Amino acid sequence: MKRVDYRILIGAGLILLGALMLLERLGLFHRAVDVFWGGVLLVGGAYFLYRFASDPRAEWWAAIPGTALAGLAAESLWPRALGDWGGLFFLGALGLGFFAVYLSGRERWWAIIPGGVLLTLAFISVLTDQLGIEETGGFLFVGLGVTFLLVALLASRQWAYIPGVILLAMGALLGTAYAGALDFLWPAALVVCGVLLIWRFARKS
Repeated sequence: MKRVDYRILIGAGLILLGALMLLERLGLFHRAVDVFWGGVLLVGGAYFLYRFASDPRAEWWAAIPGTALAGLAAESLWPRALGDWGGLFFLGALGLGFFAVYLSGRERWWAIIPGGVLLTLAFISVLTDQLGIEETGGFLFVGLGVTFLLVALLASRQWAYIPGVILLAMGALLGTAYAGALDFLWPAALVVCGVLLIWRFARKS
């Protein structure tokens, strides 16, 4: 079967975009341009997700642009339905994409970190946009702490327990009457990390 030249696809896309813009100007098709770009993003996301699903171990990287484009497409196609949940949908989808990268090959444990950070930000967007909570620093530190604990538990990276526990403690103290303890906790954590690094070096030498 003969392959379609990319110039034909671009030309057809320009014709469709122009026609939709005219319909929008005439008041016959509201949000026509948004629908067009949403469709383009959706097709792009579906392409990358298909590549990822067809061979997860070799095409693991495709999960990242696939979920990102799918999230952007949803925001463009259904802005009223998503409303203030758009941030949750996009950040959450992208975070799950990074976890899909980890699940496709456990040697890519690093994907847990951006995945956890993005899911934490998605949760915080709900707190601020839906519940009106402005002081979210504690939730951020707790989410980051849980992320590093997942690295330690799922990827057997023992070093990740240190930032995980420290971040959880900071998140638990932030916004409470004991928040002043953070002035001492952070320097103490640095001292502990330094001692552990020296101790591990001494053991190997």
